[in-house]
Amino acid sequence: MDTIKLEIPSLQENVRIVESFIDNTKEKFQLTDDIYGNIMIAVTEAVNNAIVHGNNCDKDKTVKLELTHCTQEGQICFQVEDQGIGFDYEHLPDPTAPENIYKTSGRGIFLMKRLCDEVDFLEKGRIVKLSFYLN
Repeated sequence: MDTIKLEIPSLQENVRIVESFIDNTKEKFQLTDDIYGNIMIAVTEAVNNAIVHGNNCDKDKTVKLELTHCTQEGQICFQVEDQGIGFDYEHLPDPTAPENIYKTSGRGIFLMKRLCDEVDFLEKGRIVKLSFYLN
């Protein structure tokens, strides 16, 4: 099992570092374009949520990103952790409901759940684990 870790200050421009991290992941694990695309969108959404909502763009707080490759399960997992207080991930508004269609936010977790094979929230939502099957 391979594990790679990255820690960034909570600045939105640091999402570029995460994109580069995912590009390297594509090469290292020879990901298909479909899986790579899903990972890019889901993980950058999770990191952006951690920066903006979890850490309130406080540059003194960090976001931790951890990649684990489980060869036995044929799975790649990304764990994103912020230093916030967490959130109620059980009761989120439906972004497809008519009253929410034109809102400019509120789609990140919806997208993650559609693009990942598994999404788990830990530590009151301060940690999100995104799992992708490679076969």
